[in-house]
Amino acid sequence: QVQLVESGGGLVQAGGSLRLSCAASGRTFSRYSMGWFRQAPGKEREFVAAITYSVDSTRYADSVKGRFTISRDNAKNTVYLQMNSLKPEDTAVYYCAARFGQSIKVEVYAMDYWGKGTLVTVSS
Repeated sequence: QVQLVESGGGLVQAGGSLRLSCAASGRTFSRYSMGWFRQAPGKEREFVAAITYSVDSTRYADSVKGRFTISRDNAKNTVYLQMNSLKPEDTAVYYCAARFGQSIKVEVYAMDYWGKGTLVTVSS
């Protein structure tokens, strides 16, 4: 079992930055690839970014590429999402997710564990 708790969401103006954190508890965090997903009101949950457990590979949705950066600290059992140049369309609940193994998956159904989410609101 892996428990995930997100933090760092809030209200920010367009063009601003936020850093989300996801603290993981449970065994063998370092054996899980980690991802961030988001769900805007009335829309389906979508992939944002992911990182392998060995930190040798990352992947981003086209909509956030060049603005968001995913990272992780296996010693602290934490994964981060640095979000810069935020846009109103980035407004959503952001979820942290874990998948056992090395490979990155972008499908919601492929993830093994989920956090409860943190709300990010970007005002124009």
